[in-house]
Amino acid sequence: MTTELRLADYLVERLRAFISEHNLSPGARLPAERQLAQQLNVSRSSLREAIQKLISQGVLISRRGGGTFVREGERLWSEQRLVMPLSTLLSDDPGYRYDVLEARIAIESSTAWHAAKRATAEDKLRLSTCYEAMLSINDSKDPDLAAHSDVRFHLAIAEASHNLVLLQAMRGLFDLLQSSVMQSRQRMYIVPMIFNQLSAQHQAIYQAILQGEAEQARRVTIQHLEFVDSTMRTLYEEEARRVRSMRLPNDDQTDK
Repeated sequence: MTTELRLADYLVERLRAFISEHNLSPGARLPAERQLAQQLNVSRSSLREAIQKLISQGVLISRRGGGTFVREGERLWSEQRLVMPLSTLLSDDPGYRYDVLEARIAIESSTAWHAAKRATAEDKLRLSTCYEAMLSINDSKDPDLAAHSDVRFHLAIAEASHNLVLLQAMRGLFDLLQSSVMQSRQRMYIVPMIFNQLSAQHQAIYQAILQGEAEQARRVTIQHLEFVDSTMRTLYEEEARRVRSMRLPNDDQTDK
């Protein structure tokens, strides 16, 4: 990450704190750019970049010829941090992928349990269609479609749960899930042993729901996502270790 990007991210937090400290309510206008830059002791170009980030995150709104305002309906800074767009979190720090997996464990273990209890014949037919589609799509030929089919399978489970809050939570995670699943599949599905384990886990979830085994559905879903989590951590640690080893000087260089 460059110094410029780090400064912009730092200024984003400074601006959030400024909004909170000055109790700027929704619709309130920020000070003029020159004045605000002086107050924060930063350059106007850096300030403009930070403002643009907050505009893209829905915190601020710019009105041509009128200045920059706190967006209507915007929460205070301390609250906004809790609902920062998830895509922004993941793009700013890929480490948030593990938070995504933890959230999936909490949500999907519940949707699987409810789906096993409540799935109708129509739900089971839709789940079967999604499951078979997931099996038929080859990652090497179309990784985007493969990730989409994986997410659709898990969404079909949420739909079969007939819990609207859990379903909306899953739908809200859809884009992020697809990105996370794609990263996981690209790394894990190229290893035959891992691929076979994941396939068996999906089948276990599918069968438990079809058979109405709620506790089994919850258990195998948790096992599946914990396996994904631990495998991804191992793969990324190995990659980081490999990158670090490449930074070491080789024998030819040390002899010079």
